Amino acid sequence: MNLAEKYGPIASGFSIGQYCPPKCFELAGQRFDLVMDTGADTGDAVLHFIDETHVEWSIKGTAELKRETYECRKADDWTYLVTFCIEGKTPRENHTWVIDKEQSLVTFLRCTLGENPYWPYLIESHFTFGYIRREGVEHTDLRRHGFTDDVTGTAIKWTYGHELATVHVYHSPNWYRITYARDTVVSKEAEAQNSMFREILKALPGSDEPAYYVKIKEGMYFISITEQNMEKILGDKVHFRSDTLCFLDNYKRLYSVGRGFGTSTMDGKESPIYVMIGKYGAPTEVDDSFFTDPIPYLV
Repeated sequence: MNLAEKYGPIASGFSIGQYCPPKCFELAGQRFDLVMDTGADTGDAVLHFIDETHVEWSIKGTAELKRETYECRKADDWTYLVTFCIEGKTPRENHTWVIDKEQSLVTFLRCTLGENPYWPYLIESHFTFGYIRREGVEHTDLRRHGFTDDVTGTAIKWTYGHELATVHVYHSPNWYRITYARDTVVSKEAEAQNSMFREILKALPGSDEPAYYVKIKEGMYFISITEQNMEKILGDKVHFRSDTLCFLDNYKRLYSVGRGFGTSTMDGKESPIYVMIGKYGAPTEVDDSFFTDPIPYLV
């Protein structure tokens, strides 16, 4: 029996989530009292992982704890990506945390729909940085995770599944570009999908989208990208509406975990997008123009 032939189509059906690692339950039973002193949502915060699936949380000094269902993945032995959507909130909101036990530091990314009255599907990203409060231990180190341009100048092929790979070009401290690898052996169905995405890119002035690069520690970066320009220009001509993707990239292993959050519209119906992602990377070469062409969305 050819198991690869049997299960290949099933595996590729997971799309961007095919290489996502299993859930991590290590945080179950732990409580983190956080001092978020830099960025958008400053104030005391709490993450209390009740069990393997539920977390109680608060931000900005709020005393009341709310309860959500969370997902957790690891980027290395000491660094966790935790994410959850706020149940019942309209417009929708996602919270994603990077918990760095090695340095007792944390990064908080809050992504929201509905802030822009002109494009209601547009997702905005808000970052806050801080540290883990330890009982009886004074935290005197002022260093935090923070925005960086270390990633600028990098081109890397990310493979999400055996039939899905993209090339990310981090050409500017606040922007990235995307293209599709042509050396991936794929089925006719997958090639048709890749061709569709290439046609979408052709309809845009450029593939540039806003990006945030956060340094977590040496060799590890938290990358957030949002398809804002695609939403503004193409709108409902494409099914994916201003999706935002964030990745905890471990460059020492060329490996990454992440999550996708956004909206899909098809045949007049709206569906939420919330997916966990895994991918592995490989150095790649791209034409110099990917690094030097001007950003068509800036004067």
